[in-house]
Amino acid sequence: MKREDEFIQLIQENQGLIYKITTIYTREREEQEDLYQEIVYQTWKSFDQFKKAAKPSTWLYRVGMNTAITHLNRSKKRVAAVPMEGLELELMDDGDSQKEEQVRQLYAEIRKLGLLDRGIVFLFLEGKSHEEIAEIVGISTSNVGTRLSRIKEKLRKGVQTH
Repeated sequence: MKREDEFIQLIQENQGLIYKITTIYTREREEQEDLYQEIVYQTWKSFDQFKKAAKPSTWLYRVGMNTAITHLNRSKKRVAAVPMEGLELELMDDGDSQKEEQVRQLYAEIRKLGLLDRGIVFLFLEGKSHEEIAEIVGISTSNVGTRLSRIKEKLRKGVQTH
């Protein structure tokens, strides 16, 4: 299989993962689309460095999260601050309104976390093990456990205050 075909297949198989990263790190639809394109571009640029020893999705998580963090840091330099009030998520209308409100609150609290902690929460919610999270974000497994405990407590307190 040609290199370009392998790349296209990787992106097609992992589109959902890339969209989840854009949703966790950005709020506006236009910015999500920009970030999606940037992740695909950075993935292509570093595709030659991809080692088949790593799972493709693990490698793509790392590229995607690093790109998202870089993208946000660049955005912060251009725009002073974006208030967290008025956060709107696109949710299905057929769900329970109380549950939808809880999801909104949870996402609002997640967006208040630091960039690395947001990534850790995202990977945790994706069902990744502590070992996988550690490999993707580049910290120790014990640090992942410690951070997750602290993050869960912050989120619990944040959601309870609403």
